[in-house]
Amino acid sequence: MRDTVQAEVTMTFFVSEELSFRIPVELGYDKADPYAVQFTFHLPGDAPVSWAFARELLLDGLSGPTGEGDVHICPAGPEELADTLIRLQVGAEGALFRVSAAPLVAFLDRTDRLVPVGSEEEASDSASSLDAVLDRILAEDRYAG
Repeated sequence: MRDTVQAEVTMTFFVSEELSFRIPVELGYDKADPYAVQFTFHLPGDAPVSWAFARELLLDGLSGPTGEGDVHICPAGPEELADTLIRLQVGAEGALFRVSAAPLVAFLDRTDRLVPVGSEEEASDSASSLDAVLDRILAEDRYAG
């Protein structure tokens, strides 16, 4: 069984009110980090830029405005499965992207088949290995003293 989900979408990148262009964006999900999705933006003339944020944030942003801090996601219009707007902020600099909701829904559906939403803790290798390490440390501490 595969432990990752990959997809590619085309997004509109709004540079300013007068200038926008379409860019390829790779979407990634890894069972080893079940809470996060990764977006890798391929901007012309620049090295790819990757952002990771909560899968639940992306899911919630398809139906209503969500996000605090550096990532904000919301539907572009009131109709169901409207385009989706994604705003990424770093300090005073921000970037706005628009993407069709349909490929995001398809991507999220594939991630949900790999790790159902709500069962991320059970799927997290890092959580179980961290628990095992902590148990071992605590056991050693009990026997050392």
